[in-house]
Amino acid sequence: MDKLRQTIEAIRPLDEAAMKETERRLGRLTKPPGSLGRLESLAVQLAGIAGATVDRPPRKAVVVMAADHGVCEEGVSAFPQEVTGQMVLNFLAGGAAINVLARQAGAEVVCVDIGVKSEVAHESLLVRKVRAGTANLARGAAMTRDEAARAVEVGIGLAEELAARGIGLLATGEMGIGNTTPSAAMLAVFGELDPAEAVGRGTGLDDEGLRRKYETVKRAIETNRPNRDDVLDVIAKVGGLEIAGLAGLILGAAARGVPVVIDGFISTVAAIAAVRFAPIAREYLIPSHLSEERGHRLALRELGLEPMLNLEMRLGEGTGAALAFPVIDAACNVLSQMATFDSAGISEG
Repeated sequence: MDKLRQTIEAIRPLDEAAMKETERRLGRLTKPPGSLGRLESLAVQLAGIAGATVDRPPRKAVVVMAADHGVCEEGVSAFPQEVTGQMVLNFLAGGAAINVLARQAGAEVVCVDIGVKSEVAHESLLVRKVRAGTANLARGAAMTRDEAARAVEVGIGLAEELAARGIGLLATGEMGIGNTTPSAAMLAVFGELDPAEAVGRGTGLDDEGLRRKYETVKRAIETNRPNRDDVLDVIAKVGGLEIAGLAGLILGAAARGVPVVIDGFISTVAAIAAVRFAPIAREYLIPSHLSEERGHRLALRELGLEPMLNLEMRLGEGTGAALAFPVIDAACNVLSQMATFDSAGISEG
């Protein structure tokens, strides 16, 4: 718990001087003021995080946290639980959608076993297993409070390692069959929502599966009675190991001055947990896209964030975040590659 506390205390507000300097530079470029819209606000945000104008694309990594969920016993997923471990091997072989999109964006994929039920062996896999999957949250707590804290601290430690390697931009990805169920439960608790508002079809449930999933989330909250004002209590009782790990990744990145691109529904719920731990961490978040999963819009609303893209995706893995990387690169490149009014000899309005 000391690492979590120290990390929260290390997160600082954005650098106002760096943001104002970047605004001045943007104002000298050959364009009407503000005409590049969110590219300009991104450039300013990146400057505030870095403490200086960022005029070249940073090194990028997508962190895919993988874990299993005991709640799969309730029939809440259209896919069997063993797919989690199988997909981890697919990530490591470079054959998943996130591998394709990360390669396109010049980013590496870091795959982490934080709680996969099966034993997955691969030289490139980071094994940081807290436990072999959560318990069935519909019948009791998903994990202990200590396990939840350890999972958060796994994410913090990984952010520190990647920042030390020179990674300047992180994206949150995840893999865990059944993980939209704990995500929906956490969102319902944090947002004080009826579970029906937070529960979606996940990997493609039919109407009966959706009803069963709603009843499962409702029962989990009634059984565990998580305290919405105690983040670790919510994670431990109705959360997931990979969700906790991603929350820690966000906190660790913010403490090291590294921005984080959040992906879809599960990643955004992890971001809510991170911001509940440390409200200032919100300033380090870059929302990528709007997922088709029902609760995602509500999760973004909880954070007060607007996504950049809407491609009707619902895959997870960090795929939406990877698609936002070129937009972020563009925000950096306009600062270094566009001419100013003075250098181009163009009269200002």
